Amino acid sequence: MKKSLLTTALTLGLVSAAHANEKNVLAAHVPGEVIIKLKSGMVKSFLARKSIYGAEVKEVLNLSMGEVAILRVPQTKSLKGLVEQINKDEAVEYAEPNFIYKAIDNVETIESKLYQTSNYNYSSTPNDDKFGDLWGLINTGSNEPAGSRGNSAPSGVAGADVNAMNAWSITKGHKNIKIAVIDTGVDYNHPDLKANMWTNEAEANGKPGVDDDGNGYVDDIHGYDFANNDGDPMDGNGHGTHCSGTIAAEHDNGIGIAGVMAHAQIVGIKFLTDQGSGSTADAIKSIDYATKINVDIMSNSWGGGGYSQALKDSIIAAKNSGIVFTAAAGNSATDNNNQPHYPSNYDVENVISVAAHNYNDQMAFFSCYGSKTVHVAAPGRNILSTTPNNSYDVYSGTSMATPHVTGVVGLYIAQNGRVDVGQLRDELMKTSVYSRAYGRKTIGKGRVDAYNFLSGIYPNRPAEPNPSEWRSQSEVYETAHPYANGAATSKKFTVPGAKFIRVKFKKYDLEENYDFAVIKDGSGVEVEKISGAGQDYESEYVEGDTIEVGLTSDASINKWGFEISEIQFIY
Repeated sequence: MKKSLLTTALTLGLVSAAHANEKNVLAAHVPGEVIIKLKSGMVKSFLARKSIYGAEVKEVLNLSMGEVAILRVPQTKSLKGLVEQINKDEAVEYAEPNFIYKAIDNVETIESKLYQTSNYNYSSTPNDDKFGDLWGLINTGSNEPAGSRGNSAPSGVAGADVNAMNAWSITKGHKNIKIAVIDTGVDYNHPDLKANMWTNEAEANGKPGVDDDGNGYVDDIHGYDFANNDGDPMDGNGHGTHCSGTIAAEHDNGIGIAGVMAHAQIVGIKFLTDQGSGSTADAIKSIDYATKINVDIMSNSWGGGGYSQALKDSIIAAKNSGIVFTAAAGNSATDNNNQPHYPSNYDVENVISVAAHNYNDQMAFFSCYGSKTVHVAAPGRNILSTTPNNSYDVYSGTSMATPHVTGVVGLYIAQNGRVDVGQLRDELMKTSVYSRAYGRKTIGKGRVDAYNFLSGIYPNRPAEPNPSEWRSQSEVYETAHPYANGAATSKKFTVPGAKFIRVKFKKYDLEENYDFAVIKDGSGVEVEKISGAGQDYESEYVEGDTIEVGLTSDASINKWGFEISEIQFIY
C-alpha cells in the first residue's frame, strides 16, 4: 500500500500569464505571423470578413484545444501593435506571435565516437555491448563516457543514477505504452530503435499517398513531420534519435545501448527542422496529433519563445486526456523562478520540468533550476545514446535528462496503468532521492529513482522552516554603486544558534545573466544565484546559523549592485 500524498508541500508557484506576456513580442518569432485563438462558433464569421487586419490567412486549425487561425501580415506592420489590436476583437479569445522554439542543444560539442566503451561485466544485465557506459542507468562511479569536456571528475558517485536495475526487477515496460518524442524526428530504422517504434498498421498496410485510417494525416506510419508537412518523421539532426534511445532502446539484442524501458512504442513527431528549430504553430499541431492518437507520455527536450497561451492550451488538452508532458528545464544555468523557460514553466499538472545532474551527484553546470518551477533532476551530462545512421554518441543537456524521466514514468504507467497526472508527478517527486545539490533547486528536492517510484518508497527529507517562525534583525550590507569589473567579493553573516537563515535584499540591479549575487551556506555550498533587477526580495534560506552573500561580475557593463537590509532567521 502506498503512502498518502502530501501535495500541498509540492505546490507550484509560477509566473502568471499576465506578467509573462509583457515580454512576448520581444521573444524570437516567425516574422509577420500571428496565432489567433477564436471564440467558440466564431471562426466562419471571422474568416468571412472582407479584410482581416490586412493579413493573409495562412492556415486554420481545428484542434483539441479549439479553433486557431494562423495569419501572415505585411512586414511593414508593427507586430506588437497588430497583436494588441486583434486582442480587442470580440471574436478573438487571444492573439500572439508565432514563437520560435529550438532543440535544447547538446551543450558540449561532440565529435563522433569520442567515448571509450568500458568493459564491465554485470550480472543479470542486458547484453547490449555498450551497456557498461550507461551511467544514468547504473552508476559504478567509474563508467562515465567522456564528452568533449572529458569526464565530470576523476570518479563519480556510485548509485547516483535512476536505479534502473532494481526497477527492472518489477517491470521493464510494456508494448502498450505509447510515447511521443516531439523533437527533430526519430531514425526509425536504427537497429536499436526499430523494434520499439510505433507502427500505424492501417497506413503501413495501406496505399501510399492515401489517408488509410482517416485521421487526416497521410502515410503517418511511425508518426508525422509537421516541420515539412508529410508522414515521414525521419531525423536529420540527431537530437530526437538520441532522446528516443534513452527512453526505449531495445534490450538484449547484443548491440549498442539499452533504454530505461525495454518495451514501449516510440512515436516520432517532428516539428523541429533538421537545423533544430520550429514554431508554436507546428508545436501545437504536434501536441494535438499526439493527443488524438492517445499517447501516454509526450517527451519534450526543446524550449524558447515567450509565454504562449496557445501552447499552454494544447498542453492542458493533453492533460485533460490523462497524458504526461515531460519537459527539459533548459541549459542556461539560470533560475527558472525568475527567468521563465517554456514549455517547462507552464503551471499545468501534467508538466514535469527536468533539470540535469552529473555522475558526481551534483547539478550539471549548465542546468537551469528552480525551487518553485523545476520538479526533479535526472542524469544529463555525458549521456551515450542512439544517433542516426546506426550510430551512437555522447550528448549533454537537460534534453538528455528529460528522456530518463520519460522512461521512468513509462515504467510506472506499465506497472500501474494511467493515474491522475498530478498524483503521478507528486509521487515522482516524493520518491526522488534527496541531496543538498537538488534540495534548494528543485520542488521535489531530489533526483529521480525508478525503483522508489515503482515501490512507493519515500526517502527522508530534512525539516522545512515554519514560515510563522521567521525573525529578523536589521543588517545593512551593500556593494559599491556601481560595482567594479571582475568583482569577487563576499561576506558571511552568523546568527548563533539559528537553524535556518536568509537575507532580504532591499534592492538589486545586476547585469542579467552575467553578474550575480551568490548565496551560499556556511560550508560554502551554493544555493542560489540572483541576477537582473528587483527589490524587497528574500533569498533562499540555508540550514544552520551562517549564510554567505557574494558578488561576481564579468569584465563589462557595471550596474548599481545590491543592498541587503535584513537578516532573517529561525531558532
